[in-house]
Amino acid sequence: MNKQFVINKKEIAYSGFFRLEKYWLQHTLYGGGWSEEICRELLVRGGCVAVLLYDPHTDKVVLIEQFRAGAILNPDNAWLIEIVAGAIEEAETAVEVAHREAFEEAGCVIQELMQISEFYTTPGGMAERITLFCGKVDSTQITDGVHGLDEEQEDILVRTVDFAEAYRMVESNEIDSAIPILAIQWLALNKHKLQAEWVN
Repeated sequence: MNKQFVINKKEIAYSGFFRLEKYWLQHTLYGGGWSEEICRELLVRGGCVAVLLYDPHTDKVVLIEQFRAGAILNPDNAWLIEIVAGAIEEAETAVEVAHREAFEEAGCVIQELMQISEFYTTPGGMAERITLFCGKVDSTQITDGVHGLDEEQEDILVRTVDFAEAYRMVESNEIDSAIPILAIQWLALNKHKLQAEWVN
């Protein structure tokens, strides 16, 4: 199959905290030929970074908790337990964002950084693509409490927990945001290899 698509028309439907673009397009079909013209809205956010902060010496991870507008339809759980994350600004690299967000959101310094994966979060309607890292930190230097930037209206609760507790929170659905679930499950599979590399 020769995979192709054409954009027949594009317009910006809304521009605010996010940008909503509207496309009229066609694409080639697996059975041959072209699709009829379809209309799709696309929420454009661009590249983002998430970092699972991990101390291999103490086997602890850093979790954050904050209010999320995307969860308000479930009002009993509008505060989500997550990992450090943020958007890539113009002229920034993913690695630079990882270090910046770790300091802004959790008050900690990353000692070493390993890329886990790159993936789309919701490609059916959002253009966001995440670069996911695991960052080595010294958990004894991290102060639990409230962090974040006032100018970005951030109110972020930081806590350091044993990896076993973080994994239990995934299994019990206390953590119900996709990115930290992926990161913690990855760490469960790779923890011993990571400890061998980062401790020695």
